[in-house]
Amino acid sequence: MRNLIRGEITRLLSTRLPWWAVLAAVASGGGLTGILALTGPENATPPMPGIDTPAGAGLVVGLSGLLLFVPALFGTIAITSEYRHRTIGTTFLAAPRRGQVLTAKLLVYGAGGLGYGLLASVTSGLALLGAAAIRGVTLTVDPADLLLLLTKLAVVAAVYVVVGVAIGALARHQLVAVGIVLGYFYFLEYVLMILPGVNRIYPYLPGGATSSLTSFTFLTDTIADQTSATAGTPLPPVYAALVLLGYAAVGAAAAAVVPLRRDLT
Repeated sequence: MRNLIRGEITRLLSTRLPWWAVLAAVASGGGLTGILALTGPENATPPMPGIDTPAGAGLVVGLSGLLLFVPALFGTIAITSEYRHRTIGTTFLAAPRRGQVLTAKLLVYGAGGLGYGLLASVTSGLALLGAAAIRGVTLTVDPADLLLLLTKLAVVAAVYVVVGVAIGALARHQLVAVGIVLGYFYFLEYVLMILPGVNRIYPYLPGGATSSLTSFTFLTDTIADQTSATAGTPLPPVYAALVLLGYAAVGAAAAAVVPLRRDLT
């Protein structure tokens, strides 16, 4: 297993994907937080709490959670690129035990997702501190609460990568898989959030569970104010964490089992 993991790391690092992931993590974490903190959420229309308040600091950091479909995309591209370039067949010929190969891939991709999340969270926290220093604003948010929020976002990124890998393993065709990820996380989930009756399931969807876990309800509150549509009662953080772990488990099982049961061609 060690050799398989080492080989998977080597294969992944030989591509440009990790470098694009680093750039995306910095942009979606530190870049987004820095821009919002510098411009000041209190200057938005309508005004929102400033970063000198715990709510405002949590807002500019939590908004990066809306871009968690990005690590899902990286997971999808990572697995479908092997089908696209037919390198997965060579891998299975070199290591015929597909179960071990796929387990190694999931471990590497999951670790990569966690690394993505940690980088995004660290740069987000640094951007908040930097923006506060530039503006001469004193942060009143509890450092422990901020660290907990950033840690949750980092762990959730790993879950989204595994879900993206599962979608890629099921679809195999790269454009189709990317379309599914973008269509769901960037469109369909928001539609389900506002449909009367159906929106009650939103807390159990990945985005809803993430919102409940991080206590970031800005999006649902905004939609409720504009459309009078409520997105269901948020889950307690513990239950939300279990829901996300469930998605990770189902995604990992799908990514491991499906390639075992069908031909690669």
